[in-house]
Amino acid sequence: MMLVLGSALVEQVAHPQIGAAVGQQSVYRSDPWGRLTRSLDSLQKWVYGGEAALAEGRRLRELHKDIQGVDDQGRRYHALSAEPYAWVFLTAFDRAITMARYFDTPYDRAGQERLYAEILRLGRILRVPDRVVPQTVSEYWDYFDDMVAHTLENHPTCHDVLRTALGVQAPPFVPRSLRAAWVPVGWSSGRFNHFLMVGTLPPALRAKLGLSWTAQDERRLRRIGRVIAETVPLLPERVRYLPIAYHAREAARSRARLEIALRGR
Repeated sequence: MMLVLGSALVEQVAHPQIGAAVGQQSVYRSDPWGRLTRSLDSLQKWVYGGEAALAEGRRLRELHKDIQGVDDQGRRYHALSAEPYAWVFLTAFDRAITMARYFDTPYDRAGQERLYAEILRLGRILRVPDRVVPQTVSEYWDYFDDMVAHTLENHPTCHDVLRTALGVQAPPFVPRSLRAAWVPVGWSSGRFNHFLMVGTLPPALRAKLGLSWTAQDERRLRRIGRVIAETVPLLPERVRYLPIAYHAREAARSRARLEIALRGR
């Protein structure tokens, strides 16, 4: 999923209210790695946190309640307005489907239905109003296509995010002696990251943003995707999952073993 987080941000800030809020008030330029770390920790808490997930949903709403203003066209925005707040979390489904298509095994219909049911649960944790949330996969894709066609726009924050990706520096955990090599070769930085962000965007949004993407680019992305799909399953689980997710899986296995042992006695 890390490979499509950049394009998720571009999708989100193409919404005019989100683009204005992020462009004016986010720290993605000055502290990109810090913002990413905080976002990933929050996301994992929604999914794996149990009671902590509910507390995280409340914390996020409190954090966003004072984010408001006026964009450069005189349009007002508020971070907790129902439509943009829903759009942020609903991009997760499209990004997961895109991730699986390029870098894993594509979801079948049943898999999509199960995934979307889980995402709807996340929406309730985040207290997104049901009235603005499609309730089925079919409704979702109608909603998504309509959002791309009629609500999202060629927002300057999209292009600023893409420019920032080209120049992002090495994360703090990379040794100083290796940082000079990060931008040209890093898997989450520079041109490679920009390439992934543009390539994994929905084609209709990519066209709306005026971004170039050739058939050769698409073939290259699919080759990279095949290598990743074949390689990642061979890695140790501790490497494949972020820390909270890894420990949640360990805890679930421990509970299952305990239940088996208790039944045995």
